[in-house]
Amino acid sequence: MSSVHEIPPQALELLAAPPLNTLSPDRAHGAVCLWCPERLTAETAVDLGEQTDPEAGRWWPRACGPCAGRRAHDALYDHAARCEPCVDDVGQCETGLALTRLVRRHRR
Repeated sequence: MSSVHEIPPQALELLAAPPLNTLSPDRAHGAVCLWCPERLTAETAVDLGEQTDPEAGRWWPRACGPCAGRRAHDALYDHAARCEPCVDDVGQCETGLALTRLVRRHRR
């Protein structure tokens, strides 16, 4: 799931990326994972899509697979408990489905 087009904005919000102004330049530019010190390559990075910062404008955060998987797992657990379609079938909710795919692909 490296394609940003597969991750809806609602799912990205639930992953809780840190504010841009708190990040080092390497993290802000996607060279290092948002949540750990892992250096990223094109093969190891999970593209988290375009984000908008009120002060700095657009930016494109990236994470390592294990961090993205853990964040997606936590977000899915919280989201599914409050989302009626997810209670019945996570496949009926675009956000729940995107988080499930991130968990399956990257959680270890």
